Order: sequence, then structure tokens, then C-alpha cells
Amino acid sequence: MKHTNKDTLAKGVKFLAGALPLIFIGPSIVFSAFNNQDKPLYWPILILGIMLSMAAIYLIFKGIMTLLKALFDE
Repeated sequence: MKHTNKDTLAKGVKFLAGALPLIFIGPSIVFSAFNNQDKPLYWPILILGIMLSMAAIYLIFKGIMTLLKALFDE
């Protein structure tokens, strides 16, 4: 009978927990940048928001793959 690897499962949950704030912060910063296009910090703030959104996508992908590895690998 197969058993779940609890250490790997906890690692996957940590990745997903780290992605949770970035899911909300990244798009909020992008939205804020688009509302202030006439300001001089428009491009740096937009780039920061896009990078945070990409980090959220990466952490979600990594977390789901780690969870699947914990549940289905031997």
C-alpha cells in the first residue's frame, strides 16, 4: 500500500502558501501602475507588478507539482 510522503507534501503546501499573497499583490500593483501612467515611476512599478505576478505563477506551478509528487510517486 502506498503512503503519502508527508515532508514533500508539507513542502508543496509551503510553496502554495507563499504564492497566495503574490496572487493578490502582483495584479494590484499592475492595476495601480496602469492608473498612474503619467507618473515617472510608471515603468518600474509595472515591471515590479509583472515580476510578482510571474513569481506567483511559478510558485503555484512548483507547489502543485510538489503535491503531485508527494501523492503519486513512490
